Amino acid sequence: MDGIRIPAEVAEAAGVPDDLDSGQLGPYRFPSPARRRIGARIYVTAGLLAALGALANLGTGLWVVAIGLLALAYLHYRTAWPLAVGQEQALDMAASLSPFAVGHASAALGFEGGRSRPVWNLVLYSAENPPLFRALVRLDAVSGRQLDEVYTEQLPQPD
Repeated sequence: MDGIRIPAEVAEAAGVPDDLDSGQLGPYRFPSPARRRIGARIYVTAGLLAALGALANLGTGLWVVAIGLLALAYLHYRTAWPLAVGQEQALDMAASLSPFAVGHASAALGFEGGRSRPVWNLVLYSAENPPLFRALVRLDAVSGRQLDEVYTEQLPQPD
């Protein structure tokens, strides 16, 4: 699966931002989940305004809105993990855990659990051409600790 390819002229006409354009070259910095605190502050403000409206007898339904918005704010604060381990650092850590010399590598950030804790999933290929081995390393993106044993497999070789 190659992913979605959008011609450059279509992306430009649609106004696709550079950070969403897969054709952009160069380093990419994954935004920290701690940005969820911004949304949480907005929800707290809106929830308090709804509660004030309910207290001013603007409608009893505003209590439901206030409670819902404050619950959303709580969830956003609880899932706003700081991304302490960046992509480059995670790749370096994974390479040091690999049982072989690393050639190409890829990193993807995933989220686990009810609080959406960020986890780096790193796929490493051995340095031979073509690679003989592939490994999966999983690291906690907040603490940097290794989550699972390194999974390694031998790749089939062309005849």
